[in-house]
Amino acid sequence: MAIQIPSSELTEAFVRASGPGGQNVNKVSTAVELRFDVERSTVLPEAVRQRLRVLAGKRLTQDGILVITASEHRTQEGNRAAARARLDELVARAEIAPKRRKASRPTLGSKLRRLTEKSERGQTKKGRGRPRDSEG
Repeated sequence: MAIQIPSSELTEAFVRASGPGGQNVNKVSTAVELRFDVERSTVLPEAVRQRLRVLAGKRLTQDGILVITASEHRTQEGNRAAARARLDELVARAEIAPKRRKASRPTLGSKLRRLTEKSERGQTKKGRGRPRDSEG
């Protein structure tokens, strides 16, 4: 189905990145903070919205806004693309509905193997006791 999130539902803010980079990192705001309002989005079905809440974890604020930060590139364009790709990947993972588990029963062979191993284990443990005096 591939949900496409319109740019109108996204908010971008450029901030200074941390870490190495010399003067560039101190002067230029290249890291991007991408915000997406999960609760008020018009393109997300309710099932996808619920799964996205779980997948987002601590990236989701109490107001239901998903915050993705990208600072691995040296340019705003690179970080913007990285943040958008991360958001798209997260939404794509949320689209996949988990498969329902089908109840199954153990086979006759597996039951017999279990009981055989159980009795053999019991015999092994029985042989560990103190030797008895045999009257004979």
